[in-house]
Amino acid sequence: MIVLDTTILVYAVGGEHPLRAPCRHLLAAHGEGRIEATTTIEVIQEFAHIRARRRTRSDAVRLARHYLSAFTVLVATSDDLDRGLTLFEEHSSLGAFDAVLAAVALDRGAEALVSADRAFASIPNLRWVDPATPALQRFISA
Repeated sequence: MIVLDTTILVYAVGGEHPLRAPCRHLLAAHGEGRIEATTTIEVIQEFAHIRARRRTRSDAVRLARHYLSAFTVLVATSDDLDRGLTLFEEHSSLGAFDAVLAAVALDRGAEALVSADRAFASIPNLRWVDPATPALQRFISA
Protein backbone atom coordinates (compact mmCIF):
# COMPACT_ATOMS: atom_id res chain seq x y z
CA MET A 1 0.00 0.00 0.00
CA ILE A 2 1.22 3.48 -0.84
CA VAL A 3 0.11 6.72 0.77
CA LEU A 4 -0.58 9.76 -1.38
CA ASP A 5 0.09 13.34 -0.37
CA THR A 6 -2.12 16.26 -1.35
CA THR A 7 0.27 17.24 -4.16
CA ILE A 8 -0.65 14.10 -6.11
CA LEU A 9 -4.37 14.82 -5.95
CA VAL A 10 -3.88 18.49 -6.86
CA TYR A 11 -1.60 17.90 -9.84
CA ALA A 12 -3.77 15.08 -11.20
CA VAL A 13 -6.72 17.41 -11.77
CA GLY A 14 -4.82 20.65 -12.28
CA GLY A 15 -3.85 22.54 -15.38
CA GLU A 16 -0.86 21.86 -17.58
CA HIS A 17 2.12 20.94 -15.44
CA PRO A 18 5.00 18.45 -15.77
CA LEU A 19 3.58 16.45 -12.83
CA ARG A 20 0.04 16.19 -14.15
CA ALA A 21 0.63 13.12 -16.34
CA PRO A 22 2.57 11.08 -13.77
CA CYS A 23 0.00 11.86 -11.08
CA ARG A 24 -2.85 10.87 -13.38
CA HIS A 25 -1.00 7.69 -14.31
CA LEU A 26 -0.62 6.83 -10.63
CA LEU A 27 -4.31 7.39 -9.90
CA ALA A 28 -5.28 5.38 -12.98
CA ALA A 29 -3.10 2.48 -11.79
CA HIS A 30 -4.96 2.58 -8.47
CA GLY A 31 -8.33 2.72 -10.21
CA GLU A 32 -7.37 -0.28 -12.35
CA GLY A 33 -6.27 -2.24 -9.28
CA ARG A 34 -2.62 -2.45 -10.32
CA ILE A 35 -1.51 -0.75 -7.12
CA GLU A 36 -3.10 -0.18 -3.74
CA ALA A 37 -3.08 3.51 -2.88
CA THR A 38 -4.68 5.40 -0.04
CA THR A 39 -4.55 8.70 1.73
CA THR A 40 -5.98 10.38 4.81
CA ILE A 41 -9.12 12.36 5.41
CA GLU A 42 -6.90 15.34 6.15
CA VAL A 43 -5.24 15.12 2.73
CA ILE A 44 -8.63 15.16 1.02
CA GLN A 45 -9.69 18.12 3.18
CA GLU A 46 -6.50 19.98 2.26
CA PHE A 47 -7.12 19.16 -1.41
CA ALA A 48 -10.63 20.68 -1.17
CA HIS A 49 -9.20 23.82 0.44
CA ILE A 50 -6.53 24.25 -2.26
CA ARG A 51 -8.91 23.46 -5.12
CA ALA A 52 -11.54 25.91 -3.84
CA ARG A 53 -8.97 28.73 -3.99
CA ARG A 54 -8.43 28.05 -7.70
CA ARG A 55 -11.88 26.89 -8.80
CA THR A 56 -15.39 26.93 -7.38
CA ARG A 57 -16.32 25.36 -4.08
CA SER A 58 -18.73 23.08 -5.94
CA ASP A 59 -15.88 21.81 -8.10
CA ALA A 60 -13.67 21.30 -5.05
CA VAL A 61 -16.40 19.39 -3.22
CA ARG A 62 -17.20 17.22 -6.25
CA LEU A 63 -13.56 16.21 -6.69
CA ALA A 64 -12.98 15.74 -2.95
CA ARG A 65 -15.98 13.41 -2.79
CA HIS A 66 -14.64 11.54 -5.80
CA TYR A 67 -11.33 11.01 -4.00
CA LEU A 68 -13.16 10.00 -0.83
CA SER A 69 -14.97 7.27 -2.73
CA ALA A 70 -11.83 6.19 -4.62
CA PHE A 71 -9.78 5.39 -1.52
CA THR A 72 -10.17 3.51 1.72
CA VAL A 73 -8.96 6.44 3.76
CA LEU A 74 -6.63 6.16 6.72
CA VAL A 75 -7.59 7.82 9.97
CA ALA A 76 -4.87 9.53 11.98
CA THR A 77 -4.84 8.58 15.66
CA SER A 78 -3.50 10.40 18.70
CA ASP A 79 -0.42 8.13 18.48
CA ASP A 80 0.08 9.25 14.87
CA LEU A 81 -0.19 12.87 15.97
CA ASP A 82 2.35 12.31 18.74
CA ARG A 83 4.82 10.63 16.37
CA GLY A 84 4.15 13.33 13.79
CA LEU A 85 4.92 16.04 16.32
CA THR A 86 8.21 14.31 17.08
CA LEU A 87 9.04 14.22 13.36
CA PHE A 88 8.03 17.88 13.07
CA GLU A 89 10.35 18.79 15.92
CA GLU A 90 13.27 16.77 14.52
CA HIS A 91 13.03 17.77 10.83
CA SER A 92 13.00 21.50 10.22
CA SER A 93 12.12 21.12 6.52
CA LEU A 94 8.92 19.23 7.33
CA GLY A 95 5.66 21.03 8.08
CA ALA A 96 3.37 19.82 10.85
CA PHE A 97 0.70 18.53 8.43
CA ASP A 98 3.27 16.55 6.43
CA ALA A 99 4.89 15.23 9.61
CA VAL A 100 1.60 13.68 10.70
CA LEU A 101 1.06 12.22 7.21
CA ALA A 102 4.56 10.70 7.37
CA ALA A 103 3.76 9.25 10.80
CA VAL A 104 0.57 7.68 9.46
CA ALA A 105 2.49 6.15 6.54
CA LEU A 106 5.17 4.79 8.86
CA ASP A 107 2.72 3.49 11.45
CA ARG A 108 0.64 1.67 8.81
CA GLY A 109 3.69 0.09 7.19
CA ALA A 110 3.19 1.82 3.85
CA GLU A 111 5.50 0.72 1.06
CA ALA A 112 5.97 4.37 0.12
CA LEU A 113 4.66 7.88 0.45
CA VAL A 114 4.26 9.58 -2.94
CA SER A 115 4.58 13.35 -2.94
CA ALA A 116 6.09 16.21 -4.89
CA ASP A 117 7.23 17.63 -1.55
CA ARG A 118 10.92 16.85 -1.10
CA ALA A 119 10.76 17.41 2.66
CA PHE A 120 9.67 13.77 3.04
CA ALA A 121 13.14 12.66 1.88
CA SER A 122 14.58 13.51 5.29
CA ILE A 123 12.45 10.99 7.21
CA PRO A 124 14.32 7.81 8.20
CA ASN A 125 12.61 4.53 7.25
CA LEU A 126 10.10 6.30 5.00
CA ARG A 127 10.33 5.44 1.32
CA TRP A 128 9.49 8.70 -0.41
CA VAL A 129 8.70 8.56 -4.13
CA ASP A 130 8.88 11.75 -6.16
CA PRO A 131 6.35 11.69 -9.02
CA ALA A 132 8.82 13.64 -11.18
CA THR A 133 11.27 10.74 -11.23
CA PRO A 134 11.40 7.34 -12.96
CA ALA A 135 11.05 5.78 -9.50
CA LEU A 136 7.30 6.33 -9.74
CA GLN A 137 7.00 4.33 -12.95
CA ARG A 138 9.19 1.55 -11.54
CA PHE A 139 7.00 1.47 -8.46
CA ILE A 140 3.79 1.24 -10.50
CA SER A 141 5.26 -1.46 -12.75
CA ALA A 142 6.56 -3.58 -9.87
